[in-house]
Amino acid sequence: MANIQFVDEQKEIVAATGANLREKALENGVDLYTLRGKLMNCGGYGQCGTCIVEIVSGEASLSERTEVENRKLRKKPANYRLACQALVNGPVCVRTKPQTKKATEKTETPATVS
Repeated sequence: MANIQFVDEQKEIVAATGANLREKALENGVDLYTLRGKLMNCGGYGQCGTCIVEIVSGEASLSERTEVENRKLRKKPANYRLACQALVNGPVCVRTKPQTKKATEKTETPATVS
């Protein structure tokens, strides 16, 4: 069994070893997608890249990055994964929609006054 903790949702779920991260998230009401992703996701085949998650800890508890992930995520940090391609083999801590959160942080930063 593997524990999956979703940081921003403050939700922890238990999954069987080898479970698909995307499937477990959706089964347990965790929203992986931005609005664009909700409209245009490929259903878990790794073709769209809209289910990107950030692995906060427990990266070694996931399967190796697939070739699909290497292509789709080549300009992203090493701890970004496609949830549809990641299999969970142990405890992992995940942040959903990492690009949205980083963009929000940048826009919410107060401007400096000269």
